[in-house]
Amino acid sequence: MESAALSTFTSPVILFFVLGMLAAAVRSELSIPEPFAKAMSIYLMIAIGLKGGVAVAKSGLGIEMISAMVAGAVLSFAIPFYVSALLRRIGRLDPLNAGAVAAHYGSVSVVTYVTAIEILGAQALPVAGYMVAVLAVMETPAILSGLLLARKGMASDAGSDAGGHARDDLLREVFLNASVVLLIGSFIIGAIAGPDGFADVQPLFDTGFKGVLCLFLLDMGLLAARRLRESRSITWRLALLAVGFPLLNGTLGVLVGAGIGLETGSVAALGVLCASASYIAVPAAMRMALPQADAGIYLAMSLSITFPFNILFGISLITWLARALAGS
Repeated sequence: MESAALSTFTSPVILFFVLGMLAAAVRSELSIPEPFAKAMSIYLMIAIGLKGGVAVAKSGLGIEMISAMVAGAVLSFAIPFYVSALLRRIGRLDPLNAGAVAAHYGSVSVVTYVTAIEILGAQALPVAGYMVAVLAVMETPAILSGLLLARKGMASDAGSDAGGHARDDLLREVFLNASVVLLIGSFIIGAIAGPDGFADVQPLFDTGFKGVLCLFLLDMGLLAARRLRESRSITWRLALLAVGFPLLNGTLGVLVGAGIGLETGSVAALGVLCASASYIAVPAAMRMALPQADAGIYLAMSLSITFPFNILFGISLITWLARALAGS
């Protein structure tokens, strides 16, 4: 555990994230241009999708992949139910905001997963390529259960008759958002191309991957610290829950992964996916479906508290638990 934690905190990937947070904390003018940050995000999603597809092309489809995808979908849909209950009981949120926040914790963070892949690789814990497909599957079920919880708890349903256009827009945002399209699309391309086809683009999407991830996490550190500094909606109860949820959800993911017989690296990856919280796809869906919900709460919790906690501590803790349970 000690050596794993040391390797995490000496990784350039983590240190660039810390640099970003420190720069924002001292109010430095350091910033990453928005178009460049968006380009890096697109690059990372394509790269992880391609590499996952190539790995599946090597090993072929199997029962493990199907089991992991089913487990991921069920976990994504189920997690918001108890998260919402805890947010109402302990966090003292109203049903609307509890449902909106809960959707974030059932869904996933691509950047947290990508960071975990690098850390696990450095610890000789390879992650199965099909886990990229599990990540993509886990993006949307939580949005559906979060909306169900929020709308069930609302005193009135006046917004439900807004018309078919609003429903169509929401469905498009949920199922065709950029991260889902890029991950699934590049995963399929990688599976079709295989190792031979990937060799032509490997210098771009493999060799340069870690360097781009360092720059992207520098930007995420800046953004997370500035969001937290500007937030006025976070109570100490909500801050504690934002740390507690990744521990609880990550433990659940590790238990399920070990229970269905995944390899240690994939067990840890499923735990990280469950521990992560979306701060891109789900906020976009919530803004469209639940404009009354307080964006300051769900963005500050998922991006400014849970995300840094996972990057700095959560991934290492989940990896330790996966090793303990999966016996590697």
